[in-house]
Amino acid sequence: MKKVTLLLIVIVTMCSCNSVKNMNTSSISDSAILLSSLSSNSTVQQITSLFSLLDTNNDEVISSTEAIGSVADNFVVLDTDSSTSLNLTELTGLLSLLK
Repeated sequence: MKKVTLLLIVIVTMCSCNSVKNMNTSSISDSAILLSSLSSNSTVQQITSLFSLLDTNNDEVISSTEAIGSVADNFVVLDTDSSTSLNLTELTGLLSLLK
């Protein structure tokens, strides 16, 4: 029940933000679902799928405006090169935060 409630809050919050008004809501929903399913047993493949869903402009990095959920919450920690964007290698660092 908590996961469903959190998922709905994330989706409503993301849909109300001006920076995501033009984003495909199905990819936001897919990202939120994938984020809520991540655990200590998550795989690089799941993170790769998440990366593809979050990289809405297909520039091979996730900006702070594209990040949602735990990716947004841990953006500064994950951005190890301080480039203000996350590449796939940096996003894979999310796995260590889940353990």
